[in-house]
Amino acid sequence: MSAEHGIDIGNRLELFVDEHLMDTMTDGAGLRLHKPTLREVALVTDKPWEGNMCGYVTVFRDDEAYRMYYKTWRAVLNDGQMQERPLAIAYAESKDGIRWQRPDLGLFAFDGSRKNNIVWEGEGESLKGIHGFAPFKDANPACPSEARYKAVGAARKSADGLYAMASPDGIHWAMLREDPIITKGAFDSQNLAFWDPVRGEYRAYVRDFRDGCRGILTATSDDFIHWTDPIWLEYPGAPEEQLYTNQITPYHRAPHLFIGFPTRYTEREWSDAMNALPEPEHRRLRSSVSPRYGTALTDGLVMSSRDGRTFKRWGEAFIRPGLRPQDNWTYGDNYQNWGVVETASELPGAPPELSFYVTEGYWRGQSTTFRRYTLRLDGFVSVQAPMSGGEFVTRPLLFEGARLVLNVSTSAAGSVRVEMQDAGGRPIQGFSLSDCAEIVGDEIERVVSWKQGSDVSQVLGRPSRLRFVLNDADLYALHFE
Repeated sequence: MSAEHGIDIGNRLELFVDEHLMDTMTDGAGLRLHKPTLREVALVTDKPWEGNMCGYVTVFRDDEAYRMYYKTWRAVLNDGQMQERPLAIAYAESKDGIRWQRPDLGLFAFDGSRKNNIVWEGEGESLKGIHGFAPFKDANPACPSEARYKAVGAARKSADGLYAMASPDGIHWAMLREDPIITKGAFDSQNLAFWDPVRGEYRAYVRDFRDGCRGILTATSDDFIHWTDPIWLEYPGAPEEQLYTNQITPYHRAPHLFIGFPTRYTEREWSDAMNALPEPEHRRLRSSVSPRYGTALTDGLVMSSRDGRTFKRWGEAFIRPGLRPQDNWTYGDNYQNWGVVETASELPGAPPELSFYVTEGYWRGQSTTFRRYTLRLDGFVSVQAPMSGGEFVTRPLLFEGARLVLNVSTSAAGSVRVEMQDAGGRPIQGFSLSDCAEIVGDEIERVVSWKQGSDVSQVLGRPSRLRFVLNDADLYALHFE
């Protein structure tokens, strides 16, 4: 339904990752991007078949298990040359998303032994050394069991397209067809595809170049084999930046929203600032192979979309190089995995958190590190106001449910109050700001109540605005239940 008659949100969870629901915002209120918290090392790629350039990680929850897939790759820099070992795809699993194990799969030989966790090497001469393998569990109700798991990837030494693979169990993979499914793009990245449960179609996101700038294309398909012509993503109001990966996925708690975590690629010139960064000797060594290997830097961004093509992209980094146990000011570091998973908090009794996995130590040494980061549920962006206060009013909304529930956090002295208004902005009797019980605390699901209680069902069926007044508080999401 149009905003003129009310935005129909039903009972779905709505995150404040953009201005979609907002009409006016006053005083000190504004949208604030939040940063994840650095946690423990999840995996170090120190096995003989892994290496110092591992990455393009995919993680997803599969019933009671967590699955991780990543490329294995080793390179040695010597006399202006880079000696590489062919790529492969390895697999790890976890019961909690925190402690990871490598199973001995016995599928592919390395140095004469099959005692390793290599899950895929490609198929045939053209696809040996497959690049950027990105798997998912297909939730399409029409998906046959033998193709319940699917993946896309490109050949390391070929730019002819994106290929499709399938598996009945996520371990034993085979090509779904000989020819590539998408041929428009530059595929030396972690390109990906998935089933969109809200729109009932497959979506793909692939890397390409436009006027020499790295960017992202998207395409759709009904059957995973035949795809529309890929088109460029749009970022209204955002500057042109080079995006290496995209990591776009439907957010599992609100699948009508797409959340992406692109890697921003920044090429710099040699300068005093570059020379002051850590490990200048190794930076010069990399630069002897290719100038950009020494002067390019990468960090992680966050973006969101409601249609899969037009994204609100934040300019501030979601993942900074920063101060790390291992220096991360290198092209290839700070790549976030594809996939957002819930994991248990280390605090007893606390709600689950969102976990992400980020690369560290790329190029250097003998291995790469995958480090876990966490964020509160729905905690990418909030409407925030200082202690001096701020407020905002939504556009008219149509909803289903009898109670308004907020994901909210306040300080000890802060608060949030809510007023329900009619479409014209007039307070609804019994739901005015003065009737609202003050909200103080930090909860993922806090029910709003007024003097007459929390039941808002009498407002069902007519467009209503919500007015929020915040003092030293963050509002992350809302829904009706």
